[in-house]
Formats: sequence, structure tokens, C-alpha cells
Amino acid sequence: MTQPGERTVGVLIADDDPLVRAGLAMMLGGAPDIRVVAEAGDGTEVRPLVERHAPDVVLMDIRMPAMDGLAATEALRAREGAPEVIVLTTFDADAHVLRALRAGAAGFLLKDTPPAEIVAAVRQVAQGRPVLSPSVTRRLIARVAESGRDLRRDHAASRLARLNERERQVAVAVGEGRSNADIGAVLHLSVPTVKTHVSGILAKLGLNNRVQIALLVHDAGLLDGLPGDR
Repeated sequence: MTQPGERTVGVLIADDDPLVRAGLAMMLGGAPDIRVVAEAGDGTEVRPLVERHAPDVVLMDIRMPAMDGLAATEALRAREGAPEVIVLTTFDADAHVLRALRAGAAGFLLKDTPPAEIVAAVRQVAQGRPVLSPSVTRRLIARVAESGRDLRRDHAASRLARLNERERQVAVAVGEGRSNADIGAVLHLSVPTVKTHVSGILAKLGLNNRVQIALLVHDAGLLDGLPGDR
């Protein structure tokens, strides 16, 4: 049971496989602070269910028949006050997952992720923290972002030019996968100051979360030559 005053996280599960939905619902139902508020069998059902049940987090499958999870994520995240989205993927098969991250998804989970990690990811995303590790981010980007690299680099560099020098340094550190505490230590800033800079970057660039900052920094070529894992 949740403790008095403890927040319950509402989750909507979107997957066209009833067995997957049942398994996820059973898994999440065992967490006292998480409640599955609705299930969708297709992307077309997501928005009406979100409006009806107001979940905090949507677990979104990529491959669904009438509207896939990518289109559903883009439509959902374009709305003000939209819930966070975690994309469910097989990784090797779903090269288009990057599109969902650019649309504002908070990250992705492999469908064979251990149950405890899925539960932890839902909690983390509900608190506004993406569930994409820096090393996985770079591997994913390297795998699916080969086409249109020069055009994206120019566009990303143009957007980052809106930042002042300190914000640019913080953005690069975010792209490197550093925590606020690590960024503060490297740049000799307090953690509250780092948080202020991150918020300013998000506002200036019209982004939703740190994952999108990391993608933009990568597209601009500012992480070239860095090791694949930190």
C-alpha cells in the first residue's frame, strides 16, 4: 500500500498484443505506488484514453496496426500537459525509435527488460527524469542516425547558437551523460545553478527533456571523438 501523502503514478499501456498488455499490467500492478489506469490496443486509442484517464506515463509499443507508436507519440507530445512516454522496442528491429525520442519521448525500454527495471523506469520518468543511459543513447544514435547527417548537423549547430557560452558547456556535458552533480564539479557550478542552466536550455530550444538536449548536441557533432561509454 502507498503511504499517506505518497503519490500514485498512473500508467496507460499501449500495445496491440493482449498478452504483452496483460504481462505489463500484472508486473506494474505489483508496485504499491503504480496504478494501470487504461490499456490501448492501437495508437488511435491513446489520445482519447489519455484525455479520459489522465495518466502520468504511457508505455508505448512501436508496432501497432492502424497508428503506430511513433505517430501516436508525436501526436500526444504535441499537446500541452501531455504525459511522459516510454517507448517499448526490440531495439534491433525498431530503427525508428529515434523519431519518438525527437518527438519528446522520455526514453525507451527493451521488451525483455527485467520487471524491476521497468517499474523503476516508470517511477523515474514520472519524476521527469529520462530513462536513457548515455552509452545506450550514443549506440542508438550511431545505429539509426546515418541518413541526412550533414543537414542535421547544420540545423543542430544553428539551434545551439542561441545558447550563451555557459549554457553551451552545460549542454555538451548533458550530451556526455553527466549528472547535475558531475556537471557542477567539472564547470565549478553549484547543482542549483546547473539545474537553472538546464531549464534555460530547454526553454530556449523548445525541448522537453535532457534526452533531446543530448540528441541535439550529438547532431551538432560536439560529441565526436568521445568514447562510446563513460
